[in-house]
Amino acid sequence: MSSIIDSTVVDTPIGPFTVLVGPDGTVRASGFTADPANLLPLVHPRLRGEPRHRPDLGPVTAAVASYLGGDLAAIDDVPVEQHTGGAFMSHAWQVLRNVEPGVPVTYTEYATLAGSPTAVRAAAAACARNAAALFVPCHRVLRTDGTLGGYRWGLPVKRWLLDHERLDQPRSVTVACT
Repeated sequence: MSSIIDSTVVDTPIGPFTVLVGPDGTVRASGFTADPANLLPLVHPRLRGEPRHRPDLGPVTAAVASYLGGDLAAIDDVPVEQHTGGAFMSHAWQVLRNVEPGVPVTYTEYATLAGSPTAVRAAAAACARNAAALFVPCHRVLRTDGTLGGYRWGLPVKRWLLDHERLDQPRSVTVACT
């Protein structure tokens, strides 16, 4: 590991949420864990670095707090940097960032949105390999029958996020950074 990756942990109603950012402020990994070491294996080897705790990551932390406070679009413009071995995966992650909160899609619909209607397994793999939870909102993808399916951070977290994003939900959430 040659560079530094800054990290912070945000206390959320569903548990701790950790974010790792590169020197340029782009999110390299994030997830519902209190330990940045749990996220490092998700970061592409060329993007890894030595984690350094910071209590606040500026615009990234502010976007998470705003999202949790009800501004569901606050995370949309946070830059994310992930690498894979294929063009479909990168494209699929970008497409996923355009799935609207409160309007989840099925894996089949997601594959179609990504331009490959028959690539349902590849679309599911894009969700499974997504290192930047919340910012690349893989929680917004459901099984064809409308059930939750899998989620790296657990189905209770996925359910909470989907409920939080329901457009008819009242908003009042307090967050704190540690």
